Amino acid sequence: MSQATPNPTKPRDGVRLALLSNRLEGIARKMSNTLLRSSRSGVINMAGDFSCCILTAGDELLAAAESLPIHVLSGPDLMAAAMRRFHPQLRRGDAFLHNSPYHGCSHPADHTILVPVIDDEGVHRYTVLAKAHQADCGNSQPTTYMGSARDVYEEGALIFPAVKVQQGYEDNADIVRMCEMRIRVPGQWRGDYLAMVGAARIGERELLALGREIGWDRLQAWQHDWLDYSERRMAAAIARMPAGQGRRTSTHDPLPGMAGDGIPISAGVRVWPDQGRIQVDLRDNPDCVPAGINLSEACARTAAMIGVFNSIDPAVPKNAGSFRRLQVLLRENCICGIPLHPTSCSVATTNIADRVANAVQGAIAEIADGFGLAECGGVIPAGGGVVSGVLPRTGAPFVNQVIIGVSGGAGAPRADAWQLIGHVGNAGKMFIDSVELDELRQPIQVHERRFVADTAGAGRHLGASSIRSEFGPAGEATISVAYGCDGARHPARGVRGGGPGAAASHALRRADGSTEPLPDWGQVRLQPGERVLSLSCGGGGYGEPRHRDAAAVARDVAQGWTSPGRARDVFGVQLDAAGRLDVDATRRLRAA
Repeated sequence: MSQATPNPTKPRDGVRLALLSNRLEGIARKMSNTLLRSSRSGVINMAGDFSCCILTAGDELLAAAESLPIHVLSGPDLMAAAMRRFHPQLRRGDAFLHNSPYHGCSHPADHTILVPVIDDEGVHRYTVLAKAHQADCGNSQPTTYMGSARDVYEEGALIFPAVKVQQGYEDNADIVRMCEMRIRVPGQWRGDYLAMVGAARIGERELLALGREIGWDRLQAWQHDWLDYSERRMAAAIARMPAGQGRRTSTHDPLPGMAGDGIPISAGVRVWPDQGRIQVDLRDNPDCVPAGINLSEACARTAAMIGVFNSIDPAVPKNAGSFRRLQVLLRENCICGIPLHPTSCSVATTNIADRVANAVQGAIAEIADGFGLAECGGVIPAGGGVVSGVLPRTGAPFVNQVIIGVSGGAGAPRADAWQLIGHVGNAGKMFIDSVELDELRQPIQVHERRFVADTAGAGRHLGASSIRSEFGPAGEATISVAYGCDGARHPARGVRGGGPGAAASHALRRADGSTEPLPDWGQVRLQPGERVLSLSCGGGGYGEPRHRDAAAVARDVAQGWTSPGRARDVFGVQLDAAGRLDVDATRRLRAA
């Protein structure tokens, strides 16, 4: 990360700064709207697993609108730099396909289109980026999360390190054919590719129009002001934090066949309020493992940054200016550092990345009350797995990630959890699927989806409750469900006396109604009449449970989130026979 500037200059015109920052965010939103409305994969146009952003010609993040943090905080800068390094002569009409985790991408399933914005004089002014998680990216198994892959070769995904896919606004048909031959759902991928290109071209068109309207020199002066302003906001937010340092470990469940109790991920955090600076050290962690859970450099850096941004003033702009006040220390060949080819990073956006963010925000919470977050629940349960098979009526293959039941939000210093955060790097941007649309798009039937009482991490502020989901093939179809769930052995922990969320679990319901447990990682093939039962992780709680407002506990019971017994035993709140708060009995319980 770049070093902090001691005294960034004040903006020349605050009103113009506000107007132009909104203009840039509006362009990024137009890109996002294009991708949302024209893509084909359900994981993109229904769940919203995509991001769009704008970078300066010097590869600094400028605007990202409503994007997934794990996609954009770090990574776009590295990808744009790789594009310029591999292609020194950029021309209008160029576009580049990029998904290499060794050159700045998050993981191979996140296909990305980079377009350089070239003005009428041939000067490179900006880079626009559209990134979308693919339903299939050519892995050896029909899933984009190959946690079992020993290296990138066993993983099998096509890797494109900033490959030129368009020149003069025309496709490189050779690259497109390669994707269509390797990917199981070529028509679906082709639609998503066109949607990404369309989104990037919308961004290019709008930025060219803005530059002609404002003038490129004035626009460049504005962007410097905007980044300096963002840095000042970040420094001011850190100045309100207490000085201190802490270290916290968040443990990922062991993979199938792995010895030991799991993979401990440790983060050291130091806060210097007088300097307006935070440092996160991830170097004291295990080496890369022969599996697909290693983080790309982009995800390692971003996960640490997410933990910091989750712990400070949410109004601080997220761009290259505020990033100047953060330092993330990584090392090569570290499971949450800088991987070396051919290390597999197939699952880099979720599992270990979540443990990094959890460790960072938990360490900040332990420095002082009122900061940080509890741990978010792990992913990816079967209720968020990848379904695949053959459509019975046509014989055509289908692949899609379904987000049927994933919750996991963490308790915060001043609020209960965001129930449907999905996972830390998602930050609630993705949506939970519509049951009706899932059943229309693939031959599955969802039999149950509901929150489960008494699964939230207890605390002054609650973590998210678990979601139970049950689904299987519709009619005579046969489907496979691939998932790689963390949090079955090591559920989300609370902070500052808060309790853990419920652990994840899975089971198979046979056609005769009998059930049997399923492993936490794997791929299950469901025959007609069979179903998979999935329980997602709950989130950790923040603060002592008996410090929770008693009236809030009574409301939790009335709404079905908490049972009367748990209200009494864990929160020290007594209700009468009618479910009303018994103030005197509650006072005695809490005094005891």
